[in-house]
Amino acid sequence: MLYATLKEAIGDIDIPENSILPPTRQLAEVLNISRSTVLKAYDLLTLEGYIESQVGSGHKVKFQIEKPIAIHLTKSKKYPELSRLGKSFLKNEKLINSTDDKSVAFRPGLPPLDIFPVNQWKNLTNLYWRHIKYSALTYSAASGNEQLKENIANYLNLSRGLKCDSRQIVIVSGSLQSIYLAGSVLLNPKEEVIMENPTFPNVLSIFKSLDAKIYGVPLDNEGLKVSEIRAKAPKLIHVTPSGHYPTGIEMSLRRKLELLAFANSTNSYIIENDFEHEVSNYKKLSPSLFNLDQQGRTIFMGTFNRLLHPSIRLGYMVVPFPLLHPIEALMKHSHRFVPPSIQIVLNQFIEKKYLYAHIKNVNSIADQRKKLFIELFESHFSESFTLVNKTVRSLHLLAEFKEGKVNENLLLEFIKNNILVHSFGKCFLGKEKKEGLIFGYSSVSEIKMKKKITQMLEIYDAIKNP
Repeated sequence: MLYATLKEAIGDIDIPENSILPPTRQLAEVLNISRSTVLKAYDLLTLEGYIESQVGSGHKVKFQIEKPIAIHLTKSKKYPELSRLGKSFLKNEKLINSTDDKSVAFRPGLPPLDIFPVNQWKNLTNLYWRHIKYSALTYSAASGNEQLKENIANYLNLSRGLKCDSRQIVIVSGSLQSIYLAGSVLLNPKEEVIMENPTFPNVLSIFKSLDAKIYGVPLDNEGLKVSEIRAKAPKLIHVTPSGHYPTGIEMSLRRKLELLAFANSTNSYIIENDFEHEVSNYKKLSPSLFNLDQQGRTIFMGTFNRLLHPSIRLGYMVVPFPLLHPIEALMKHSHRFVPPSIQIVLNQFIEKKYLYAHIKNVNSIADQRKKLFIELFESHFSESFTLVNKTVRSLHLLAEFKEGKVNENLLLEFIKNNILVHSFGKCFLGKEKKEGLIFGYSSVSEIKMKKKITQMLEIYDAIKNP
């Protein structure tokens, strides 16, 4: 009877694959049957391949369905039609650079993952749960933990020279959520957004999905060409002034003041996306738009995902007071709040000066790996590519094609060999675009870097000369 019951439960996935069955003695006591009956049932299930015995771990379910359950999506009239917004986000999903690829070399947006102080973070996490009180397990403030907000305000003052009230800080899961929140509370369909051209494809995807009217504006050596938007009246302007993505151009002080004057004249808001300020402003403090802004029109965005590791899912916005309540209201209607446990651990990470030590290590290791990447890349690809932003502090490098364009088969072959790079052409708005590849080098060890660049050349040559 027990054998048949367990077999049916495993077959129907009521007991999922990889589940650990109870110890034989414990199950016998719970069911009030003899242990020999349980042993016999387990032996039969093992013989038929439903479970396996693991030394020290008990019996583990290993049953797999031979034919996976097919999920059929139909256009039946029984289902409601997607909303305009739902269709829009679905349509623009292809713009997003994938966030779930497992490849590390040479994925942009990753810090040196191998130097993250795991033990420090683990100890702080254990300490949190050791002393947690039941009263702390309830709902939390949408905008974030007050102590963390105060420490981030102090951190931004020290590391970025940015002065703000801690009440203006909103804790989010990352930059994309910040963009979504700001865009959602500000933009009606067809209202104008100014963006640098080229730009972040993921940010472009959000604004397009919100049905904004987007103008891509080119850059010169001082940043966004404000002179080319004089006739516009945008609701929102998105820029990356500390180091433009992906070219690395830094916006000059003169151009920042010019952009602020334009925003004041058109009653626009500015999103200052300072996605790598710990790197681009390391030992070189460039004044932020937020600090220069005298009218409170700038939304400052930062993230710990690019500094610590993407799985932490922690970022922040510094929001002008008129937008604070609307953004908090939207958060209450969506994800409610970032888990307090992560916020409090990060707060301790900052207070114990671990964050400052990690920033120093990140920049040191990134500098070493950048130097090696440039040497290896230019020795292998100098005939086909030109590295662009070699002098700008960033965790990625842009390589432009000297001639030709990105072959989609090239990117697919890279992925097959656990190499992930982003297309430069995908960053452009409109038909006119430059071609190249964006490499994230800082998360790749020296030994792996040498191997992967050699492998890249072999793949590139095979596709170029079939």
